[in-house]
Amino acid sequence: MTETFTAFEGLRRLASGPLTEIAPAIKHAEARAAESIAVFSDATGRAVDLDLRGSVDDMLKWLAKTDDQPAASSEPRGRGRPKLGVVAREVTLLPRHWEWLNTQPGGASVALRKLVEAARRNSGDADRLRAARDAAYHFMSAMAGNLANFEEASRALFADDRRRFTSLIAAWPADIRDHVVRLAYGSDAG
Repeated sequence: MTETFTAFEGLRRLASGPLTEIAPAIKHAEARAAESIAVFSDATGRAVDLDLRGSVDDMLKWLAKTDDQPAASSEPRGRGRPKLGVVAREVTLLPRHWEWLNTQPGGASVALRKLVEAARRNSGDADRLRAARDAAYHFMSAMAGNLANFEEASRALFADDRRRFTSLIAAWPADIRDHVVRLAYGSDAG
């Protein structure tokens, strides 16, 4: 799934989509912008830095180059199965936990992978809701932190009081309001 971003010129939404698709709109707006341009990850709600120097083609080349680069890991290469995506890391457990893990079929690594997968299945919806709420809050903090009812709206967001939340942000600029609702509640927002 391709990560999407949303660009704002001041309080007005400029464009949304993958960076390679919205880069031309950002670059063209930057040349005439009266207000600053901010770009946010839709997944995290956090601002991202873009290199706006050069032409649109330069920007697209830079984006293509950064997309081609695998995520740099600060972890040293070592044990594990790198071709399968398995990465060795340190886990700290109590002795009784290690004893139990070592008695499991396949050993500690297999048991830990099974436990993680089961936890991901069982908490998937809760994790998605938490990530959406956190993304909405990060975006709100950056773009609406000085707007009326920000703190009360934040409380309503974290209390999962959608009705109160949407009523508190009703007077916010439409593009900011609509985007924060979309981040918090997805495409069924309204």
